[in-house]
Amino acid sequence: MKFLAISGSARRASTNTAMLYAFQSVAGATHQVSVYDRLGELPVFSPDLEQEPPPEVVAFANAIADADGLILASPEYIRSIPGGLKNAIDWLVSRNEVIGKPIVLAHASHRGDDMLHQLRTVLATLSDRFNEKLFLRLHLMKLSPDEIGEQLSQPQRQDEMRRFLDAFASYCRTP
Repeated sequence: MKFLAISGSARRASTNTAMLYAFQSVAGATHQVSVYDRLGELPVFSPDLEQEPPPEVVAFANAIADADGLILASPEYIRSIPGGLKNAIDWLVSRNEVIGKPIVLAHASHRGDDMLHQLRTVLATLSDRFNEKLFLRLHLMKLSPDEIGEQLSQPQRQDEMRRFLDAFASYCRTP
């Protein structure tokens, strides 16, 4: 199963991005996880550009089209969805790549419930295959990427992430 893991953070040392890269290490031969951590490179959405979208948008849409499912992980900024992630979602609204695409959330903090509520509303509107019940929350806030790597290399955490990926794969296979 091919998953595209989209980080909602533009920060280089992002906790959510580090968590998504950890998914790659547990995916094994069963799943392929590609991390998209370039939301900051997408231009600001404009309906005027939809007919001939910029190359960064086309590359992002192609990555989504190539995936069997999407895993989104995002920080909360001022109790809301970060602008870069909302901008990326706006680029997808009138495109076909995300229609019917299975989507789940993972979250790297014990906080962020306001943002998660908003993101769930947006994703449920964007795709009828958004599964809000399949959710993985890991408490990694304020850890460095190296500390996150240590935490997520523990067998218990690896099993937890592997079970999440397996459950998502099962969901992706069901119509």
